[in-house]
Amino acid sequence: MLSCSLLNPTYTAQANSSPNTVYEQRTIHSLDGIGKYYMGREIAQVMGHTGAGWLERSRRETEEQPSKVITAINLQPNYVVADIGAGTGYFSFRIAPLLTAGKVFAVDIQPEMIDIIEFFKKEKNISNVEPVLATVTNPNLPDESVDLALMVDAYHEFEYPQEVMQGIVKALKPGGRVVLVEYRGENPFIMIKRLHKMTQKQARKEMQAVGLVWRETKNLLPQQHLMVFEKLT
Repeated sequence: MLSCSLLNPTYTAQANSSPNTVYEQRTIHSLDGIGKYYMGREIAQVMGHTGAGWLERSRRETEEQPSKVITAINLQPNYVVADIGAGTGYFSFRIAPLLTAGKVFAVDIQPEMIDIIEFFKKEKNISNVEPVLATVTNPNLPDESVDLALMVDAYHEFEYPQEVMQGIVKALKPGGRVVLVEYRGENPFIMIKRLHKMTQKQARKEMQAVGLVWRETKNLLPQQHLMVFEKLT
């Protein structure tokens, strides 16, 4: 969930973890987190479907300039794009018209968000958006079917980030790209709660853990990193 709050203290406690897992569970943790840690980062709480209005707010273009994201990712007409954590389909429905010979998988774990996407699909009369109900561990995408996976302010909320990213990598075609857009965690003056931001260093470490190669970071957005990773084989 995105929230205009800067101060967000985190408390540490004894970690409960198993040598066979990449996660740690802590009983005392940030109020905005789930108490689960991955590679030193506490996972943020998920924004529920009741926050759908935030995703569709009229001032979003001014605040975040999402149109720059769509321009910067160099879409081709025949691409298959996976919009992971699609929410209301804000990006899906802006990307789909550019994919005249392709389509968008609009992926979300909340059935209510899938219902909203289905509603907009009919209302906008856009046929090449395919809603996909995922699970917290699996994006439910076909193997080697995706040219580009886009995640906008979503990855930091994944309850099982390693498993989901492994599923995304499996779904990418060789040479496929992951584009990760996250509020810049390095900047304390960006008025977003700390757990809902990520540093480039942390993001690169977590993407490398699933075999993705960092290609570039485009700092063309007012408050967010746009990071590009590639699947080599």
